[in-house]
Amino acid sequence: MTKNAIVLGAGIVGVSTAIHLQRRGRQVTLIDRKDPGNETSFGNAGLIQREGVAPYGFPQQLGLLLRYALNNRIDAHYHLRTLPSQIAFLARYWWNSNARRHAIITRAYAPLIENSVVEHKDLIEASQAEGLIRKDGWIKIFRTEAKRDGALAEAALWQNEFGVEYDSLTPADIARMEPHMTGDFAGGIHWRDPWSVLDPHALTSAYRRYFESLGGKFVTGDAASLGPFGSGWKIMTAEGPLEADDTVMALGPWAAAATRRLGYSFPLGVKRGYHMHYAAKGNAVLNNWTLDAERGYLLAPMRRGIRLTTGAEFATLDAPKTPVQLDRAEAVARTIFPLGGRLDPEPWMGARPCTPDMMPVIGKAPRHQGLWFAFGHAHHGLTLGPVTGRVLAELITGETPFIDIAAYSPQRFNP
Repeated sequence: MTKNAIVLGAGIVGVSTAIHLQRRGRQVTLIDRKDPGNETSFGNAGLIQREGVAPYGFPQQLGLLLRYALNNRIDAHYHLRTLPSQIAFLARYWWNSNARRHAIITRAYAPLIENSVVEHKDLIEASQAEGLIRKDGWIKIFRTEAKRDGALAEAALWQNEFGVEYDSLTPADIARMEPHMTGDFAGGIHWRDPWSVLDPHALTSAYRRYFESLGGKFVTGDAASLGPFGSGWKIMTAEGPLEADDTVMALGPWAAAATRRLGYSFPLGVKRGYHMHYAAKGNAVLNNWTLDAERGYLLAPMRRGIRLTTGAEFATLDAPKTPVQLDRAEAVARTIFPLGGRLDPEPWMGARPCTPDMMPVIGKAPRHQGLWFAFGHAHHGLTLGPVTGRVLAELITGETPFIDIAAYSPQRFNP
């Protein structure tokens, strides 16, 4: 008999997992409260970050921490009244970001990143989504020689250990690549390996259509109604109750609450982020996904317009929007590129699900049969969706995952 599977959460991780399970002979139902790709996967920088072998650590330098405490930056912002509830998570995040521990985490994390582009390539071709993809990397620009030289030294280490390819950019190179950009830049880095996505939501939608072409089904439902039933699981959906042998929780920032109902405790934090689309003035063109590294915002030439994305906001998941970082970033971005008017009626906001050791949770639930977890991808959810889907589907169906996923086990938080 064909085994049934439920995948809860229809972001890029959930849709990718559903595809890989359906390919392996499971009859899969994908469930979410909204249509696929409409939450965290909707708003991001649109990068498949093959260069991102080192997860984003917490600042260690006292001087930098004091500057962040002023709460006036683009790359980070916090809600003061909710900070006490986040101290435990932030303290563990800071501790894991120590240089020695961060290096160990990077080596464990890298296999996921190293396979990110090739696993997306598989699904991009299968879903006929090539028109959404560019394969010319992205650029990181610096305003000071010290920051440029430090980043280049780090890039050389990554190239040597992880095979990441890059070019060092002079100010003249930046001017050639971005003739409509102005500024006194000291240089930059062109990461050559990553791919970029012209419309992240459209990519998730293309993957959803491919999943349905394989025989999979999407229905609306609420993860709160999930519970054990016999030897499997049962959930209420818009089409009535549904039973399955296996359930995957790919619920992003909502995974903490969903797993808590089943007796698990994951120290899952959120880093909220914002984006806005802009027209370009006159005949100005932005050619590359471009990070203004020392200011902490990114400009991306997407289908809808030039998307400006912000850094991290530390706040509770359900707190009201406070897009002050976006306003700060827009003011700076207008000094280097001729942005026109805003194209969205209001800023978009999403929440990245983060663990204090900066690695996702991928694997079998420690205390339940047929329950599997895939969440906590932080800044790299889009990047790691397909590779996560593959390794988890391999584990569920009894195959040996093609990379070692022991470091991402849920048991590290729930022994």
